[in-house]
Amino acid sequence: MSDSTHNDTVVPSIESNTNGSSLENAKNSVVNNASAAANAVANHPLTQSVTNGPVADNVKDQHAKTQAEFSNLAAARTTPTTPAATGQQLTHYHSFFSSLLSWENPRASGIAYASVVLFIFAARYLDILRYAFKVTWMTLGVTVLAEIAGKALFSHGFTSQLRPRKYYTVSKSTLNSLIGDFHELINFFVIESQRIVFAENVFASGAAFLGAFISYFLIKFVPFWGLSLISTSVLFLAPLIYKTNKEVIDQYLHQAADIANQQTEQVRQIASHHAARATETTKQYVGDYSHKAQEMIGNARGRSTSPVLSTKPVKTEPFVAKNENTPIVKSEDFPAAPKEEFVSAPPVGEVANALRSENEPLLAI
Repeated sequence: MSDSTHNDTVVPSIESNTNGSSLENAKNSVVNNASAAANAVANHPLTQSVTNGPVADNVKDQHAKTQAEFSNLAAARTTPTTPAATGQQLTHYHSFFSSLLSWENPRASGIAYASVVLFIFAARYLDILRYAFKVTWMTLGVTVLAEIAGKALFSHGFTSQLRPRKYYTVSKSTLNSLIGDFHELINFFVIESQRIVFAENVFASGAAFLGAFISYFLIKFVPFWGLSLISTSVLFLAPLIYKTNKEVIDQYLHQAADIANQQTEQVRQIASHHAARATETTKQYVGDYSHKAQEMIGNARGRSTSPVLSTKPVKTEPFVAKNENTPIVKSEDFPAAPKEEFVSAPPVGEVANALRSENEPLLAI
């Protein structure tokens, strides 16, 4: 019994050791073969010429310059010293976008422009939300299957082996900085829109007016993504064109300003000339009417104070001398009083009946 028991206990242990050693050997062989292949590729003359040649040096140089420009762009996020017209301090995004759109760091500005354009095309031609769900279920499916397969074959899952010792969390300081940046970004758009509306910078307000006016007509024919692409291109490329051709553009702008000033001065002179003539004409008419009014008032006042004697002959009657005893009023001057007695007239109805009886013939009895 002891021998059989000993044999039963020894055989499984030997088999388990054999399986474990074979798996370990297979794993080591795979790792060794992979490392040998990687070393062979790395030590190949073509790889050495590429990694250590002028192409690699140029790539490294451009990568270093790009990193430096992105660092400079990030460092440009400082509050401007010049406040707004109201005396308010601007946000650090004003200096950030000013550095970005002025192409002070051309690699960073070019990458930002290309990223925005690619995002517009992706939003237009790719179903981003659907692809996001697709990536989500594929990732979850791979992790779940890897965990189940690992536990079934090796008694421990593959996904759990990749699990970090401590899950990542957002610290309070990082969250506060993110909220602060988002707050500054919102205030940048709010302040800048008000500065454009109230014409703090006439050129910026004029450019915004021209863009809105053109967009009003383009929106009838161009879709929203096309209008966004045009706006982004104008916003990024217009400063670049001005920066590369600054001398020529400044010369034309100076000539246009001189022509505008001349035309404005000519219009001002014509307007002042016509205003002076209108003022003189008005003064002349006012003087004439005031003189006529004074003459009319003087004539009316002269007639009221010293009337003019009439030139018509006065009708005269002969003078008749009268005695003092002769009465002034005589009885012949009044009409004679009636001497007959007053008889009242019969009523109107009785007179009518009498007249009717006289006119009707007598009836035979």
